[in-house]
Amino acid sequence: MSRCDEIRAHIRMEERYQGLSLVFAHNDAIKQEILDAIEEAKKETGLKPFIFEKISNDRKELHAIYIEFRDDIHREGGELLTKVLKKLHIDKCEKDI
Repeated sequence: MSRCDEIRAHIRMEERYQGLSLVFAHNDAIKQEILDAIEEAKKETGLKPFIFEKISNDRKELHAIYIEFRDDIHREGGELLTKVLKKLHIDKCEKDI
């Protein structure tokens, strides 16, 4: 089962940086599910990413939760990002963000 229609995932990787944005239409249940998946993955991996959200009351495409690893020299953050995607049943990320 894929949730890609409900939650659009965008991943971005640069030198020493990894980020995942999870974009969804305003829905408190989905938002809580995303936050719970992040917390579970943090406990499982011991990693502490920078997490923030951008919620707009005007444009549903701007409702998003971001997970970022800055200065991630050894690319350790990928494990957490993969776990979050699996917990949310997201099997692909979108391109061209």
